[in-house]
Amino acid sequence: SHSRPVAAPVGLLDGENIGNCPFCQRLFMVLRLKGAPFTLTTVDTKRALDVLKDFAPGAQLPVLLYNGDSKTDTVTIEDFLEARLAPPTFPSLVPRYKESRLAGNDIFHKFSTYIKNPVPAQDEGEELRGRLCRLDEYLSTPLEHELAREPHLRTSQRRFLDGDHLTLADCNLLPKLNIVQIVCQHYRHFGIPKDLHAVWRYLNNAAETKEFKYTCPSSEEIVQAYRSVVRSPQ
Repeated sequence: SHSRPVAAPVGLLDGENIGNCPFCQRLFMVLRLKGAPFTLTTVDTKRALDVLKDFAPGAQLPVLLYNGDSKTDTVTIEDFLEARLAPPTFPSLVPRYKESRLAGNDIFHKFSTYIKNPVPAQDEGEELRGRLCRLDEYLSTPLEHELAREPHLRTSQRRFLDGDHLTLADCNLLPKLNIVQIVCQHYRHFGIPKDLHAVWRYLNNAAETKEFKYTCPSSEEIVQAYRSVVRSPQ
C-alpha cells in the first residue's frame, strides 16, 4: 500500500517534534492500529504555511493527503481510513457497542470551560468530575459479551472502552483524557480523582500500548500548549 502523507502542528518546545493536538494523535493511533504506512510533516502554524500548499491551502490541521486528494475534517479522515483500510487486509476498529462511542464524549467540553475560567465556579469543577464519574461507571459496568462469558460478573475488568482491544472510540477519547489529567493537575492542582479506579485502569492500560505511547506528545508539550489558554486568578 502507498504511504499517506499527514500534516500536523509542530511542537512548541523544540520546533521539530509533533505538538499537542488530540485530533492528530487520534488519527495517528488509527493509522498505527491499522498498520498502514504514512509520512508525517510537521508545520509551524505561527509562520507562513507553505507546506500546506501541497496539501490543502487554508485548511486546519491535521490534513491527510491520499492519491492527490486532501481531506481536512478529522471525522471525515477517520471514516475514510476505516473504509479504505478495511478487512480482511486491515483490522476493523469500529466499536461493537454504540455506547462506547458516546462514553466520555462531553468531558473535553466541560474541561475547556473549567480551565478557561480564571476563578472556576464550584459547580464547573463538579460538572467535570460528574462527567468523569459517568465514564468511570461505564468502564466499570460489564458489557454484554462479558456477561455472556461470566453471567455473575459485577465489575468489568476490560482494558478499554469496548473490550480488550483499542477501537475508534479510544482513539477519540484517550488523547483528550490525557490532556485533561495533565493540564488540570498542573494548572488547577486537580487531576482525575484517584477514586475513579476504572478510569485510571483505562489510562494505565493505554499507556502500555505502543499506539498510544508513541503518538502522545510529552507532558511538557501539553502544559506549554495550554499556557496561553488557561486563565489564572488575578
